[in-house]
Amino acid sequence: MSQPAKQSASDALTVRPVMSYRDMGDFINTPWLIYTDDPAWVPPLRLERRFHFSKHNPFLQHGEWQAWVAYQHHRPAGRISAQIDTLHRQRYGGDTGHFGLLECVNDNDVFTALMLHAETWLAARHTRHVTGPFNLSINQECGILVNGYDTPPSVMMPHTARWYPQLLESYGYFHAKDLLAYKIAVDFDPPSVMRQLIKRHAGQIRVRSLNRKQLAAEMEVLRDIFNDAWAENWGFVPFTEAEFADLGNSLKYLVSDEYIQIAEVGGRPAAFMAALPNLNEVLAELNGRLFPLGWLKLIKKLKRHEIRTARIPLMGVRRQYHNTTLGMALACTVIEAPRKIGIAHGIREVELSWILEDNKSMRSILKNIGSTEYKRYRIYKKTL
Repeated sequence: MSQPAKQSASDALTVRPVMSYRDMGDFINTPWLIYTDDPAWVPPLRLERRFHFSKHNPFLQHGEWQAWVAYQHHRPAGRISAQIDTLHRQRYGGDTGHFGLLECVNDNDVFTALMLHAETWLAARHTRHVTGPFNLSINQECGILVNGYDTPPSVMMPHTARWYPQLLESYGYFHAKDLLAYKIAVDFDPPSVMRQLIKRHAGQIRVRSLNRKQLAAEMEVLRDIFNDAWAENWGFVPFTEAEFADLGNSLKYLVSDEYIQIAEVGGRPAAFMAALPNLNEVLAELNGRLFPLGWLKLIKKLKRHEIRTARIPLMGVRRQYHNTTLGMALACTVIEAPRKIGIAHGIREVELSWILEDNKSMRSILKNIGSTEYKRYRIYKKTL
């Protein structure tokens, strides 16, 4: 009796583009297979991921993307995306492109197959310089975790597998830039230099909370400050009006007005800081399901101020104040204002992220107030 032929690894491995609703389900569900034994991973909300990857994502007003899922023996084993951002190309050249949303079992064949599909798609669109991961742009989740695997990520920050850096580097990708996450206890004692700066410029600076009754106009104020403040930073791509409005709509039911503080100089908005309750404290218990009772648990914890950690994802000081004592005072002021509010709401610890590794002035401020770097994410690059 003849023996059945053994199936080779290449026969068992296929990579398919995401083209249908069912394909997208496999794409969204892949992380559950990768992190099944990782207690630090926080499952995203499947419903939110469906919307994020839909035609309604404002990124698609200036970008295009394609996603793939790798299958081993007919089961998902990895995923990846490739994308072109026209706003990025306008600033950095018409031959730039990105990969993102990388998830993969610890298997070089699966990883290589995924990268090959992404790079082929990018090359067909005249890409030579690839950076990533961006999910889908630098203004969303980005980076590969290279330090800090043992603690859960904060809200809207990624968590990635330990073997990704080695797989990327073996495939010819190099360090482009590190993004740092700091943490600090909310009840820290402000250093004297911080108190003195705030006191010295107190007569010039007025701080106020977000005015929800004029949310659209307020979001434009924040976007204008952010785009000005970050314009000269590495990798900067401006937020569009649609992207910032979408961000505001997604947060308006989750964030109290006082969590967003705006500092004005001479009646003109000059700096801001936005803080978010760390929703991952709740999401970790929901396993990606908002219904039937997940939404109720989330709302109750927010209303009762039962979430104990927070994240500051957005902060900006207008460029005209950079490298001035008034600029330092503005930064210190918008740090101090939400700190007191956080204490009142039961917040015990805050993550400040992300900070570019070469942003010496901000890293100096964070060091002086007693914060510590506890996670490091890496953006990789390669020339095709």
